Order: sequence, then structure tokens, then C-alpha cells
Amino acid sequence: MRVSDNINVVREERWSEPDLSWGAVLTMGFLHEGHLSLVRRAREENDRVSVSIFVNPAQFGSEGDLHVYPRNIEQDLELLTRENVDLVFTPSERLMYPQDFQTNIVVEKLTLPLEGASRPGHFLGVGTIVAKLFNILDPERAYFGQKDAQQVIMLERMVKDLNFKVKIVICPIVREPDGLALSSRNVRLSQAQRAAAPALHEALKAAEEQVLAGERDADLLRGVMRKIIQAEPLAKIDYVSAADPTTLMELGTVKKGVLLSLAVFFDDVRLIDNIIIESTLPEE
Repeated sequence: MRVSDNINVVREERWSEPDLSWGAVLTMGFLHEGHLSLVRRAREENDRVSVSIFVNPAQFGSEGDLHVYPRNIEQDLELLTRENVDLVFTPSERLMYPQDFQTNIVVEKLTLPLEGASRPGHFLGVGTIVAKLFNILDPERAYFGQKDAQQVIMLERMVKDLNFKVKIVICPIVREPDGLALSSRNVRLSQAQRAAAPALHEALKAAEEQVLAGERDADLLRGVMRKIIQAEPLAKIDYVSAADPTTLMELGTVKKGVLLSLAVFFDDVRLIDNIIIESTLPEE
């Protein structure tokens, strides 16, 4: 496994065998089983696998959140070695954002609701860093988790609009046995908060059950999710949503592919989760 923080070295490695296919997994480190599931999928579908590790300051809303984001590069590299990763890119902030940096990627409408409303500027930071990493790593396929649903929808639009040749591959959410979606931020939860956090998945599943039983009123579904989260005294709702899977606009009546999502605070730890309901619903 080759590890480098140098763009030229990374490009040299990527093109050392130009006939081989590459899959990429872009991460902010502190890797867990969710990340590793993406790496394994990339390994199955490509000749070579690259992973980036970069805590991107441009997608954080506050310096405080950035500084407390967990990091353990030694552990990350050990895990990636076990997964037979070929190339790991570990750039510095100075390399990715030099002093005179002034170019950003803006995906307009898709970044306004949900995470975009709660975290202004977040998706500008995501789109810009992902575009840079696509340019540097130049993979045929890039692997992302469904947990960041709005992000992957936005990135698919960016790739389409800007004619990137990379294919976005969306992989299932990996969960703890009690349903909590894996996240690097979970480590910051107190014992009591960790015990309460599965309420996110419980709320989503309760709304899904309503849909599968025939409910089509999106307001009612949002109410179901809200009620379950509000029953947890340690949880504070940021948003609950039943949105169109293409536009991300809130629905009045549920349709096939509806994206149920939510964001919840446990003190200063913010967790997100979602499910997409594909089955039993008629096409519009």
C-alpha cells in the first residue's frame, strides 16, 4: 500500500498501470465498518483501490466542530492495509487550499433544503473537495454511503452537469445491531446519549411501516418521526423530512422512492439518518 500526501506521486501511482480500473473511497478518516464496506465494494469491482483521508475544513460550520472531529491516522492506515488498499492520499490543508485559493463548486437547488438549510456552506465545501479529489485520483468509480443521502444526490448532479467520467456508486448504510447508523461522530456520544441514539432509526422505521400499511400523507409521517424523537429527552430535533428523491423538496403525498430523513442533536453531537422507500408504492 502506497501512502502519500503529494499530488504528483499519487497521479504517478494511479497511472503506473493505465489499463487497470480504479475505484476510490473519499473519507475524512477515523474509519469504521461503514467506510470499510465501501472499500470492500470498491475492491470487488475494480483492479485497484484508492482512499483519501482529509478532514475538509470547508464543510464544517464552526471551528469548534472541526477541532473536535475525531482523528486517528495510524489506526486508519492499519485498517486500510488489512483491506489491501493500493493507494492512500493524505493531503494537508495547505495543499488542498493554498493561500490564494478562490474556486468553488456550487450545486444550486439540491443544496438548499435539509442539510443545506441547517449547515450553510457545507455543500459548497463538499462539492469543491470532491471535485478536486476526483481530478487528482481520477477513478472510474467512486463509492459513497447512503447515510449521506443528500450528498450523494448532489454529487450525482455535479458529475452529470460537469461531465465527470466517474461513476457514483451508492452503498447501503451500515448499522449497529440496535439500528444506529455508523458514524465517526458516534464516538463523541456519552453512554446515555448512545443509548438514546437508536431513536433515529426507530423513527424512520415507524414512518416506513405507516407507508407500507398504505399511509400517503407526508405530514402524518413527519409527525410520526417527530413524536418518537421528542420522546427522548436527550434528543433535540434539527429537522424531519419526507422529500422527493430527485428534487429533495418536501412532499404532501408520498410517492415511490420517498426519502425519509432526519437530523438530531445530542448536545453538540449532530446525527443524521435516512431510508428510501422503494417498494409497494405506485409510480407517479
